[in-house]
Amino acid sequence: MSEQPKILIEPPSTTSEAETPTVRERVSGYVSLTKPRIVELLLITTVPAMFVAARAEHNALPSLWNVVIVVLCGALAAGSANAINCYIDRDIDQLMRRTSRRPLAKDTIPPKNALIFGIILGALAVGGMLAAVGPLPAALTFGAIFYYDIVYTIWLKRTTPYNTVWGGACGAAPVLIGWAAVTGHMDWMAWVLFGIVFFWQVPHFYALALKFKDDYAAAGIPMLPAVAGPKRVAVESVIYAWATLAISLLAFPLGATWLYLAVAIITGGLFVLESHRLLGRVKRHEPLKPMRLFHWSTSYLSILFLTVLVDSFLM
Repeated sequence: MSEQPKILIEPPSTTSEAETPTVRERVSGYVSLTKPRIVELLLITTVPAMFVAARAEHNALPSLWNVVIVVLCGALAAGSANAINCYIDRDIDQLMRRTSRRPLAKDTIPPKNALIFGIILGALAVGGMLAAVGPLPAALTFGAIFYYDIVYTIWLKRTTPYNTVWGGACGAAPVLIGWAAVTGHMDWMAWVLFGIVFFWQVPHFYALALKFKDDYAAAGIPMLPAVAGPKRVAVESVIYAWATLAISLLAFPLGATWLYLAVAIITGGLFVLESHRLLGRVKRHEPLKPMRLFHWSTSYLSILFLTVLVDSFLM
């Protein structure tokens, strides 16, 4: 006689409460969705651009009200773009070691809630910009969110190894938003500052992608380091580092002082040098140590834009 299958009736789990995220974990998860470190880096470029714009346009300091509004709405916009990005990328975040602890990958926050959260932040950011500083900054803010989440995250990131290059436009957009909030239009200096951030992002992110290239390969994301050899990645990093240095020097004939020029040459030269060191390690078949370039690139951008801020008082 065959044995009847046993139906196991499990008692109520005693660990369900422990597995349910606490209020603190949920709050922390929502904050994590906004990627605060990225937000900080974006604002580092926005505020100096506002000071330079005010000096160039009005020979004065920017309105404190405008600065506060742009910083607040800029943070909301960046948080919105990042939260929606986490919603879209939740499938691949679970496959990558670098992103496996994000809230949606860990089921700390329901995906629908994350999407709604991101949309609300975006609406507040665009609405705040429109009401307080004008239509151009609001349009640029909406465009940056749309470009990052729709053009980059959904399309470029998953289809081309040059996603990092073309995706750099949204990372450099805060410079234009800050400038437009002060002047209501664009100027050559605004585009130079935009260009610095645009070209800088390529070696900055290539270095990070080199470290986690296996993650991207496992997730099927065609980041250049995951689909090309390290030599090609290092060569392109060198090219874009030189481009960053070159465009940064254009600020001098547009009104920047000798202080800015000296800092741009020294810090930009070190940025280029570190990218050449990465290429040298590739050619010598040594450990690549890409995070050296990544960390210095962050320091470079922070130092350069702090100098832009100081320089605005000397122009």
